[in-house]
Amino acid sequence: MELTVGPNQFFWPADTWSGFYNDLAGSPVDRVVIGELVCSKRLPFYQERIPEAISKLVEAGIDVALTSLALVTLKRERKLTSELAEMGIAIEINDLTALAHLPEGTGFSVGPLVNVYNEGTLRWLASRGARRVCLPPELPIKSVESLVKAAADLGVAIEVWGHGRLPLAISGRCYHARLHGRTKDNCQFACEDDPDGLDVRTEDGRPFMAMNGVQTLSDSYACTDHQIELLRSVGVSALRLSPQSQGFMQLCSMYRQRLDRNLNRGELSKDVLSTNPGIRLSDGFLLGACGADWSGA
Repeated sequence: MELTVGPNQFFWPADTWSGFYNDLAGSPVDRVVIGELVCSKRLPFYQERIPEAISKLVEAGIDVALTSLALVTLKRERKLTSELAEMGIAIEINDLTALAHLPEGTGFSVGPLVNVYNEGTLRWLASRGARRVCLPPELPIKSVESLVKAAADLGVAIEVWGHGRLPLAISGRCYHARLHGRTKDNCQFACEDDPDGLDVRTEDGRPFMAMNGVQTLSDSYACTDHQIELLRSVGVSALRLSPQSQGFMQLCSMYRQRLDRNLNRGELSKDVLSTNPGIRLSDGFLLGACGADWSGA
């Protein structure tokens, strides 16, 4: 089973961004999806650094893909999307409008923000050139198994969300800007103050979700430590790890050990919780009654 690192969902300083991908070139991952997923206003801060990051990853033997935006609403965003296909790198679409900009017959991958819930959608995407699909993280294991079987007949690899805060929704409004009394066009990049998202709690103080600019995320961090054997048994091709600001290279290493059967079930999640005592883990979408359930509780 492979390890994929998904696109960074957060807004980090350019030097932090570059350092992250420099370190990732020395990590035991197989594939990296790079670029801006959430907000096009962030892209100019590190856009010129993307080619260098790609070169270092490719030199390290890592497959690289460029992500499309999750929500394309402006003319300049349509232009950015159309330019992706001109860069000579594989594309991951996270908004179906990106398909209009890919030349006919071009292979591509599909990110978890596209709702691939059934075999019909999977077949249609395969007919358009999809070669790899990261399933939406809210699918139960029975649906994952059905889609893996259908994908095998279509020559499509299936990924599942392996670790990280779950992407729940993208909005036309910016929550960070609103929190600071600003408009979206004058946000002053308030999201930079929260490199892993801003925790949101209910009125009685209970953890609820996290916000990241225009994006809503889960409060808990999905973790497949207890489900890897099950996912392997149904034929999943890869786990996707979502970047976080602290301890990510160690996380990649531990998942590699876990996939290589050099780490026992439960040891990875135990380490995550001991080094990050303030977070919650979850894997309930696969087998639990609700997404926030944690089988290691």
